[in-house]
Amino acid sequence: MTALEKAELPFKLFKRGKVRDVFEVDGRLLIVSSDRISAFDFVLPSLIPGKGRILNRIAAFWFERTKDLVPNHVLSAQPGTLAEFQAHAAILEQRALLARKLDAFPVEAIVRGYLLGSGWKSYQRDGEICGVKLPPGLRFADRLPEPIFTPTTKAEKGHDEDIRFDQLAEQLGRETAGQLRDLSLKLFAFASAYALERGIIIADSKFEFGHDEQGRIVVIDEIFTPDSSRFWKLADYLPGQEPPPLDKQFVRNHLLASSWDRSSAPPALPAEVIAATAEKYGEIFRILTGRQP
Repeated sequence: MTALEKAELPFKLFKRGKVRDVFEVDGRLLIVSSDRISAFDFVLPSLIPGKGRILNRIAAFWFERTKDLVPNHVLSAQPGTLAEFQAHAAILEQRALLARKLDAFPVEAIVRGYLLGSGWKSYQRDGEICGVKLPPGLRFADRLPEPIFTPTTKAEKGHDEDIRFDQLAEQLGRETAGQLRDLSLKLFAFASAYALERGIIIADSKFEFGHDEQGRIVVIDEIFTPDSSRFWKLADYLPGQEPPPLDKQFVRNHLLASSWDRSSAPPALPAEVIAATAEKYGEIFRILTGRQP
């Protein structure tokens, strides 16, 4: 299949996100990953061939590996093989998950293991991130003494905003906020140990959670994909320096070095950046899953 911009399917469109097209089918969600890529809250005009398959397959890989650690929303990682979707198997193959429809918490649950990005700016300004005090003297891209939970709002439009744990507790209740923190840290610890055995550092990652009718908390959306996490090769890491990324940060870095003002319509990516991005996504998939993209 050529690069997919959007999935044309005869189902009720539930939501068209920056990257995923979500359809509602008999009270369930059919989540189809496109080849779109976003950065700085914009969907870029360029597609990354094969990206949607990588995102879907690596998320399915992690959901399967962590299902006994934290429950997730997946009903089927191969919906195209189900009788009701076989007519659309060509679109759905390796790009889709069938998931439970759950009420989502309006928060991005972020865990940071290293000091960079907006966390670095916050640390330089306040010596803390989302109210979590950090030791003085840390350098850019330094490993933190231990991973920290730094939630943000989840804005439908505009930028997400950092919030402190106490603010999250006021919004959701202290018990629920504590569960989101603990589950996020548990997932991060598990995946970080697994990745490190394969020579990969997970610098940070974001999660989304929902809850079912009984109030049980379930991880949703995607986990440990190159869109939602920062991946580095351990061999490339030097304290105080950010290694070459194996994730979406590669595209962000290109845009940061360009003349784009990050408020007007974003430019198309050069062919060499598109090709390099596709290769990086494929490489991290191969390393982490042991499979071919």
